[in-house]
Parts: sequence; structure tokens; C-alpha cells
Amino acid sequence: MTYDEAIEWLLSFADFERSGRFQDRPDVAPMLSLLERLGNPHLGRATVHIAGSKGKGSVAAMVESILRAARLHTGLFTSPHLHSYCERIRDSRDQISEEEFAELVENQLRQAVLAELGSLGDRCFVTFDLLTALAFLAFRAWRVETQIIEVGLGGRVDSTNVFEIKNAAIITPISFEHTSILGDTIEKIAREKAAIITPGCIVVMAAQSYNTAEAVVRDFADAVDAPVIDVALDYRWQKLSHDTHRQDIRIEGPHSAIEARLALLGAHQIENASTAVAAAEVLASSSGFELGGDAINEGLAMLDWPCRIEVLRERPLLIADGAHNRDSARRLRETLADYFACDRAFFIIGCGSDKDIDGLAEELAPLASRVIAVRADHPRAMAPQRIAEAFGKRNIDTEIADDVGGALERAMAATGESGLICVSGSLFVAAEARAHVLGLPAGRQVKTRSRD
Repeated sequence: MTYDEAIEWLLSFADFERSGRFQDRPDVAPMLSLLERLGNPHLGRATVHIAGSKGKGSVAAMVESILRAARLHTGLFTSPHLHSYCERIRDSRDQISEEEFAELVENQLRQAVLAELGSLGDRCFVTFDLLTALAFLAFRAWRVETQIIEVGLGGRVDSTNVFEIKNAAIITPISFEHTSILGDTIEKIAREKAAIITPGCIVVMAAQSYNTAEAVVRDFADAVDAPVIDVALDYRWQKLSHDTHRQDIRIEGPHSAIEARLALLGAHQIENASTAVAAAEVLASSSGFELGGDAINEGLAMLDWPCRIEVLRERPLLIADGAHNRDSARRLRETLADYFACDRAFFIIGCGSDKDIDGLAEELAPLASRVIAVRADHPRAMAPQRIAEAFGKRNIDTEIADDVGGALERAMAATGESGLICVSGSLFVAAEARAHVLGLPAGRQVKTRSRD
């Protein structure tokens, strides 16, 4: 089996990310059964589990980077990817190679899945189930010490919610998302996400914009006697200085105060860094390893997390960001204004068909001088006419382009060297822009090393 054949097989199952098909189910019993058949590869190491609406991927990457700087052998599982499925599964910074990905699918995962299909019936698995199991197989093979696991969707019945015991459960800010699946109120959404809290774990709760969400998290924690670290209450943070690629920050907590260089921009990323520091300190305390300020500084400085307000070129200033809902669009607008002194920007916008394009347009319109609406190379892409309509209602000059690369060329020609262009709306649109500018192969990331 080649890597492409492995991906084709994985995508033959229901895949919400690409098709919008959501396999509704009452629990994660099929996933637990599959893991048991595989020898429970998810067990045997410290676990940090992360759910939330905003920032969970960034927090996961920050926690992993800090723990790696503390010389722990880490495993990181995140989603979605930018250029290759291999990005989702990493150990100590290196993503899994295409060869090892295919080998694990062919020699372990596929056989177990086929056996489970025979006993449980067809259509009981989704693509994300199999990617999650694959990550655990890789972590076992690599003898990872600590795994950092990002929830895919929600939490309660997510493929990653398979632990009776975990070291830490991180809840990042909760806001409206996937309301047709998770519920149409903040309380319902929060209940889905807080369901990753288990007895004996320590809950690290990021600053919440909604009191209802905070109350739900506390209720779930109280129900299983899980202590809560309230980041908003126990930590203070601020920006000291910044340039176009990084910022110097200060975080004060109950144990220490650190000044560090963070390789991400935005006030929201300082909040995320504070949550990550709190989680790393919790894990160090409970697991007994040494975590000094040097490890935190090194971890935040060497962080590699693209397409989060990433500057792709300087003249004109070209920024790629995955903001995809009202709250993340507001954060993007604030960052462009505060960090780049931007009062007008040329936006290239593309997003998934299920996104709140009117909310996104309302947040970005005050900065938008012009918008090119694009249809991304993705099965669930929103029609560009709908995007143009949302911005046109707000009196923004809009046009439509066939693809992200073409839109970029048109925007750069129209802007000149002194302007600011921002590509946003979803991570897959930001990823296309990144691939176009950096000359990455379409749909493929540069191959990683094979492990011995």
C-alpha cells in the first residue's frame, strides 16, 4: 500500500471534514472496540486532552513545544492539516513519514478495521476515527512519553474521548460553532466539550467569553472531583513588544513570572500561551519532571504553527490566517489593527459552506477596502457568489476569482508593494495561499525523514 492508497482507503469512510457527512452515534463504543483489538495503543503514557471552540490547536502545539523543550518525548495529534495528513501525527516535532503512515495503515489498522466491520456492521467508523487510531499506533511504536491530543469535533462522542484516566483536560474558549451538531446554545456546546473531563484529571480552563460556558465546565469538574485551574483568575499576561513575525510577552502565574518570545502574533495568542504554560506547569507538578523558565522560553520561541496570522511575504505584506467564524474574525481584525497599524486591507476570502459568512463579513468589513471571493479547492467550499454577496451588503467592493492562486496574483498586482493583503475564511484557503507563495506541491507537503 502506498501513501496515496492509504489516504484513499481512509477517505472511503464517512468524512465530515471533506463531505459534511456526520455519523451521529450515542457514544464512542465502536472506537473503544477498535482500540482494544489493536491492543489499546492509546494507553501507557501521560495524556493531555484539549477541547474548545477557539485556539485548541494553537494551545496543543504550544504545550507540545514546551514539553519537548523540557526534554520529554512528545506525541502530538491535531487537525485539520494544511498540506498533508502526515502533519496531524508528530513526535518531538517530526511529522510521520508517508512510508510509515502507509505501513501502519496496511499492516495494523486496516486488518483491525475489517475485523471490526465484520462484528459491528458497515458504516460504524468515520475517517477521523481511523486517523485517531493511527496516531495512537504511531505513538506506541515511537514509545512516546506524553501525548497531546486535540479534539476533532465537540468532545463527548469525539474519536479522541477514549480515556478513563488522563493527566489534564484543557478547555479553550467556547463559542458558537457546528450548531447543527453540537447544539444551538452556548450551554449545549459547552456540555459537549466539557465531557472530556474525567475523574482524577486536572482541568485547565482558559478565559471564557461566556459565563454559561464557564459554569458548565465547573459543573462537570465538580461532578467528578476534578480540580480546576482558572487561567483568567490565576495568570496575568501582556505584550511587551513585537515585529511582523513574533512578539515578546510576559506571563505571571502562581509559580513564577516569565518573559518569552512567542512565534505567533495576536493578543489571543498570548492568552493561548498563558493557558499552555498553565497546562505545562500542571503536568510537571503531577508527573514530577523539571519545568524551568528556560523550557517555557525555548518552547514558545521555537513554535512552528503556520497559517495563524502568518506573514508569507513583506512587500506587499501578505498574511494568511484561518479565521472562520465571527469570534476568530474579530480577533484577526484586532490583530491587523494593533500589530500592523492597518486601517485598510485587501481581503481574499473563501470558506466552508457551513460557516457564518455574514458574521465573518460583519467583523472584517470595517477594515476591508476590497474583497476577492474565491472557491477553495475543497469539496465543502462555499460558493464565491455567496461570499461576495455578504461583503457587498456592507458596501465593500467585491469580485470573484476561480482559485486562490489567481486571486493572490490579482490582489498583489492591484495593491502594489505598500499594501496589506490578508487571505482568510478557513484554514484550507490559508493553506492554498501558503502553498502558492512558498511553492509547495499542490496537496502535498515536503516529505519528512523516515525513522529507523
